[in-house]
Formats: sequence, C-alpha cells, structure tokens
Amino acid sequence: MNKVILIGNLTKDVELRNTASGKMVASFGLATNESYKDSNGNKVNKAEFHNITAWGKIAELLAKYCSKGKKISVVGKLQTTDYTGQDGVKRYKTEVIASDVEFLSPADKAENNQPAEREMKEGEDITISEELEEEEIKIENIPF
Repeated sequence: MNKVILIGNLTKDVELRNTASGKMVASFGLATNESYKDSNGNKVNKAEFHNITAWGKIAELLAKYCSKGKKISVVGKLQTTDYTGQDGVKRYKTEVIASDVEFLSPADKAENNQPAEREMKEGEDITISEELEEEEIKIENIPF
C-alpha cells in the first residue's frame, strides 16, 4: 500500500500552472512538525519538509484558497522520479501526489476586505477529493 497522510503548514504560496494538454497542476511545500524527548530527556522539535503536487480541481482550489503558512491536511501517495542534472549526474525526487486535501485554516479575505467566494468559519473543515486515475486494488483480487 502506498498512502501518505500529512498535516502541516504551507512553506510557500501554491504555484499553479497548466500542462501542454491543459490540465492544471499545483506544486507547494508542506512543513510537518514532530516533538520527542532525546536520550537526556530534553524536548526536541523537528520540522520535516515535503514536496506536494496536486492535479485538476484540487490544484485550482489550493491556489485559490491557500497561501504560505496555512494549515492543511493532505492524503496521497509517494512518487519518486529520476532525472539527469546539468552535470550529468542522475538525481531522484520524491514527492507526495495529493488525492485529498482538507483546509484546516480559515480562508483569507480579499484585499478590499470583501469575503472570499466561500469563506470558512472558524473550526470548519473543507475536504477536496479527486479520484486517482488508476484502478482500485481490492482485497479479493490479491492472489495470496
């Protein structure tokens, strides 16, 4: 199973672009935090940074309603791609491909203090889902 669930804050504004075929794609960074005690009993706070990619309607809504610092939940899958750098060295990039996103921070108001098209109320969650373009794996189809 390849499933990732993250809750964190955007490290930068969402970058929205279109592919050559016209499909929307968004890229952004997400910071998650972890707290634990080290061997001396001292509390340690550690941040982990994740590259996230979202497609279609999820990408469009992320770009419209999310900005740097906003808290969101992302459900998706890990995907690793490789490429050859300018120096000829093969490199790898691992990112999360989002299939569900939940906004956990209230939406910003427009610059002229008018409410956004769909303003969130304090404590309200909005979830956006998009089906992945692959066949669902069912337990009864596993041969062992």
